Amino acid sequence: METAAARAALPPAGVPAEDGRTRDRVGSLLLEHGPQTATELAARLGVSAAAVRRHLDGLVAAGRVAEREAPGAQRGRGRPARHFTLTDAGRSAFPHAYDDLALTALRFVAEHGGPDAVRAVAEQQLAGLAERCSTAVRTAEAGAADGVAVDRAQVLAAALTAEGYAATASAISSGGQLCQHHCPVAHVAAEFPQLCEAETAVISTLVGTHVQRLATIAHGDGICTTHIPAVQIPAQRAGNKATPARPVPAGRAVANDARASTSTAPSIDRERTPA
Repeated sequence: METAAARAALPPAGVPAEDGRTRDRVGSLLLEHGPQTATELAARLGVSAAAVRRHLDGLVAAGRVAEREAPGAQRGRGRPARHFTLTDAGRSAFPHAYDDLALTALRFVAEHGGPDAVRAVAEQQLAGLAERCSTAVRTAEAGAADGVAVDRAQVLAAALTAEGYAATASAISSGGQLCQHHCPVAHVAAEFPQLCEAETAVISTLVGTHVQRLATIAHGDGICTTHIPAVQIPAQRAGNKATPARPVPAGRAVANDARASTSTAPSIDRERTPA
């Protein structure tokens, strides 16, 4: 997984490598010394103020730096002194210890409250995500034409992508698959699988059927893959070249649901299947 530090080392698209390195130095100086003027930055970098202003303009345009009037600046002839400061986006490009903090907190919870307490934290953490994705599904269904089935997996994939999961949904012979190509909490979930279990439960609720995790990034797989049984896959719209998946007979679906209900947490099948 690409780290924030690795991303910070790469210049933005279309920016020469040398300019990218200089802008990183400007950002580091603002981080270490706080808001500064272009003249102050130029003195620390050993370049002209005009050169620094060119880099500052690029950083402001990228949303990594903000320009503000210097406190106590007197208005008069000439341009008032301006201070440049890092934005939240600019700070996020530097290394952080959020994963370490989350792991420390969950280890404390596990030690004093046990696995159920960790599961409760995971469910609480995902409650907001579940509500936002549920709203996306309801909105899609409300906007669909009469008689047209909404593919909840596709809607959910789009909602998860907006949350940073880079998700896709596709149909396969036995139903459908929801694939998440990025996991924002992979390092934490590797130690606390309750996060994956809670996320799987959210997916199950949103698509309206029991689902099965086939692979997870937290356990070393390339993507998180969730299988959705064909019983809940809606018929394809007219003109779609894909062949509709064969529905599971009602009796078999009931039996499958009965077997699935014996487990209180969604299962994660470690057997590899093609994504």
